[in-house]
Amino acid sequence: MRPLRDCLVKALEVFLIASFALLTLDVLWGVFSRYILGAQSRWTEEIAINLLIWVSLLGACLTYEEKGHLGVDYFVGKLHSDAQIIGAIFVELVVLFFAGFGLLYGGWLLVSETLAAGQLTPALEWQKGYIYLAVPISGVFFIIFSLEHLLGLLTPRGDLEGE
Repeated sequence: MRPLRDCLVKALEVFLIASFALLTLDVLWGVFSRYILGAQSRWTEEIAINLLIWVSLLGACLTYEEKGHLGVDYFVGKLHSDAQIIGAIFVELVVLFFAGFGLLYGGWLLVSETLAAGQLTPALEWQKGYIYLAVPISGVFFIIFSLEHLLGLLTPRGDLEGE
């Protein structure tokens, strides 16, 4: 299972690097076309917004996987060591619930209803539902990483370092 997880994380990292590079180039082109050419390309703002959605949601997943999230770690760290494990498990369960219900289920509803409505983006006329796929995809990643964190906490060698 570990090789599959590592492959998913690596693919997520590569996708985020490429998306962020594309976002940077898009914004630079938008600025160049606006101030140097005199008229901003119509599509640059739309691509930037859509890429920002994907980079933000999937970047949050990667940060969560690396236990770099802010969360309530400060308060959990102030508890007794036994209570720290209980607090950390509680936090992971809350994340798991939110990822499953809010991101995966709610995101899937958002995508399917938006696709059914046939909503298009104004400049590029892309289906908005495909852009919103970032929500349930991030939910899947959050669920995978949360289950991994829970497993680490519930095994005898589970530690709280980096949380």
